[in-house]
Amino acid sequence: MDAYGVAAAGSGAETGTEQRRGRPGREPAGSGVLVVGAGPTGLALACDLARRGVRPLVVERSAGLFPGSRGKGIQPRTLEVFEDLGVLGAVLDRGGPAPVGMAWKEGVRLGEHRMFEEVAATEQEPYAEPWLVPQWATQEVLLARLHELGGKVSFGTALTGMAQDGEGVTAELAVADGATRTVRARYAVGADGGRSTVRRLTGIGMTGERVDPVPLVVADVAIDSLDRDHWHLFAPAEDGSRGYAALCPLPRTGLFQFVGQYHGTRAEPAEDEVRALIAGLTHIRAEDVREVRWASDFTVNAALADRFREGRVFLAGDAAHIHSPAGGQGLNTSVQDAYNLGWKLAAVLHDGAPEALLDTYGQERRPQAAEMLGLSTRIHRGQDRRGAATRQLGIHLRESPLSRETRTGLPEGALVAGDRAPDGRRDGIRLFDLFRGPHFTLLAVDTDLPEEVPSLPHLRAARISAYAAYGRGLFLIRPDGHIAWAGRSAADAEELAGWAAWFATPVDRTAAPTPARL
Repeated sequence: MDAYGVAAAGSGAETGTEQRRGRPGREPAGSGVLVVGAGPTGLALACDLARRGVRPLVVERSAGLFPGSRGKGIQPRTLEVFEDLGVLGAVLDRGGPAPVGMAWKEGVRLGEHRMFEEVAATEQEPYAEPWLVPQWATQEVLLARLHELGGKVSFGTALTGMAQDGEGVTAELAVADGATRTVRARYAVGADGGRSTVRRLTGIGMTGERVDPVPLVVADVAIDSLDRDHWHLFAPAEDGSRGYAALCPLPRTGLFQFVGQYHGTRAEPAEDEVRALIAGLTHIRAEDVREVRWASDFTVNAALADRFREGRVFLAGDAAHIHSPAGGQGLNTSVQDAYNLGWKLAAVLHDGAPEALLDTYGQERRPQAAEMLGLSTRIHRGQDRRGAATRQLGIHLRESPLSRETRTGLPEGALVAGDRAPDGRRDGIRLFDLFRGPHFTLLAVDTDLPEEVPSLPHLRAARISAYAAYGRGLFLIRPDGHIAWAGRSAADAEELAGWAAWFATPVDRTAAPTPARL
């Protein structure tokens, strides 16, 4: 028997209700989640589910992880997410800070150009600037974490059909050896990219525009004649005869990520084409490109799915929104989709939360994705620049139905329900350490905790002394680090209990009474 209560067919158990083609009878609804796609979105979601006790079935049509560096920029908010998921150290070890840009013209250096605003880390925001990590390395880190949590990925397994009813989702899968199998799960998540099979099978439309009529080539290349201290930028010719290009050194590797405008027709340009393109857009000779490890074309579109949920099926990552790579928002927005959805699925499956909680995924994430899509498009077109918005630390959920602010008369700029909960250290407690894990946190700042804390899944509670970043008050922090509810003091405990009553009685709860009142 597997985690879904049904013995798997074929060679070994799978994490899904499974039966051979043609076996009579209707299999029962599974108790878990089918995740389609093992890119950063699917792997982050799988890790989040696994650490919450939900054993996901992750399927990936390719034989292995995506081999390219494409989504290389990890923004500060995503670094915070990775810290919570337990992978920050490994991500930092695999990357490095963004280098200073170097502008070139006709083989002559024009001078340095800072790619991002310089921002110093603070107590509230411990990660201030982007961290460059090749996408393949980010995926390797997430896959290793999934294995630590007892999960796995079924590579070489493609989704070919999907149907749903009031109890679950039935998916038809094709594996590399030609066999077919049927799996059953309570929910399914399409994290399968811009050409999402899940989106097509569920009939969800996508609306958008072509951002740039000229496609790009993205490639990982080795070039010994170019220094690795700069992000090399090559402007287009003034007469339009030559497009732009960039070569960014990939930290902890001997490779550069090449991005250049491409007028070819191949989806995966041949090595000689990549060498010729580099020679045509820069001063580097084709023969100086020692290796082309990976290459792909990239049509610059901006598009948003009409909705992020259809019944028991959800879309996340590029399946839900497609961005220009300018500004480094795509992978980050995708990981944060997973981070928003993971705790909600686990709460419904394991903690008795109402099904309506899952509606808030699209209510919260779709407007944020639309905003990031617009930002990326403006940066691509030179109408905006990388700055505070691209770091994503200011993303808030103030308009969410889950956010309840009970205080009045707050000063301008005050922390309110829906905002990201800042880090900090008070009374020997680091707040991100307190928040880390699959739980709600009740934080009393310069006030007392209520005598009775609300019955919420895996609740932690703590009291700290005055901290200006929060102001005086009582704050309920969601599992994804946003403030769900805010009140002035324990006198508002009845209001807090009303918010918590929306969740059903949890099956488990951990509280720390002694440290809670430090």
